[in-house]
Amino acid sequence: MQRLLFPPLKALVGSPCLRLLVPRAAPRTQCGCSCGIRRSLRPGQYSTISEVTLQSGRGTVSLPSKAAERVVGRWLLVCSGTVAGAVILGGVTRLTESGLSMVDWHLIKEMKPPASQEEWETEFQKYQQFPEFKILNHDMTLAEFKFIWYMEYSHRMWGRLVGLAYILPAAYFWRKGWLSRGMKGRVLALCGLVCFQGLLGWYMVKSGLEEKPDSHDIPRVSQYRLAAHLGSALVLYCASLWTSLSLLLPQHKLPETRQLLWLRRCAHGTAGLVFLTALSGAFVAGLDAGLVYNSFPKMGESWIPEDLFTFSPILKNVFENPTMVQFDHRILGITSVTAVTVLYFLSRRISLPRRTKMAAATLLALAYTQVGLGISTLLMYVPTPLAATHQSGSLALLSVALWLMSELRRVPK
Repeated sequence: MQRLLFPPLKALVGSPCLRLLVPRAAPRTQCGCSCGIRRSLRPGQYSTISEVTLQSGRGTVSLPSKAAERVVGRWLLVCSGTVAGAVILGGVTRLTESGLSMVDWHLIKEMKPPASQEEWETEFQKYQQFPEFKILNHDMTLAEFKFIWYMEYSHRMWGRLVGLAYILPAAYFWRKGWLSRGMKGRVLALCGLVCFQGLLGWYMVKSGLEEKPDSHDIPRVSQYRLAAHLGSALVLYCASLWTSLSLLLPQHKLPETRQLLWLRRCAHGTAGLVFLTALSGAFVAGLDAGLVYNSFPKMGESWIPEDLFTFSPILKNVFENPTMVQFDHRILGITSVTAVTVLYFLSRRISLPRRTKMAAATLLALAYTQVGLGISTLLMYVPTPLAATHQSGSLALLSVALWLMSELRRVPK
């Protein structure tokens, strides 16, 4: 991995495309007289050389811009993979009801798990003071507590790994000068979003630790905070993957026809639908709405259940009524797979490169696979392995949608 991300400096220096930072000679223009006039160069303009440099002992040597882009692109691809791992692990943590097992948050202190029986007893006693133990897990043993504690611990440690995967290489690339001015802004935004994501995760957990004397419901985190936590993770994932694909995949010079314009718009709209469907899954998970109506295509005995609008005001049903939340998730899923199908047949009517056609076909296959997983999860009363696979499928579908968007992006003039 190190050799892929950071090619040896000796090999780069020996490359014929790597030159000393010397301003390029401006071409001579004929002006009607015997003298040649050199065009003036803007400050910092160099030929085939990145605008940023590596410092060496003998002088200033630049990394070619294409090589720098490949290194940064591969780094962001790895980062997006770590974010995907965090999302999947977080989903499993939610499905195993492990998210409220760690009742405090410390950036450094909690990195060391309990080592002795006494430390485990102390940790268990802290958990026993909160609603989840009192209402739901009052007969839990220490061995069972260790399982859910390690699930949440793994999710938190993975989150710290994600932070290091972004911040440390970003600082290294910045110092070495491998980031262009525009890329610096993106990297700063991504690193800031990583830090915000960690704080938002603890803010979400706190909502499930609060005492609610007037409620006899099972203790759970706020579905609003869960959706915000998942949504910010999806934004981080999409931004990282999109930037990576933009740097690594060569652009196709496609003719700007009306059909291509429609296809590009459809691809953007479909990706937005897939994102919204995945986000609505957070409300399904937060309210355990997957356990309300376990039948398909009907919900119980009817197509439209009678308890869709039991809450007042009506808008409250969209976010707090489990029946409406499941109904919305179904509609969004069906709409998404319909949009993917239309997008695929539109792509068949246009002459596209092979890689672009492959992205459209993969998107179609994944969309129908995801629908099958969703229906199976519902009919089997949300078993953890199947539900986790369904959640992972939404990330895969979103990834391929971004891949197709990258294939269709406009070539700058």
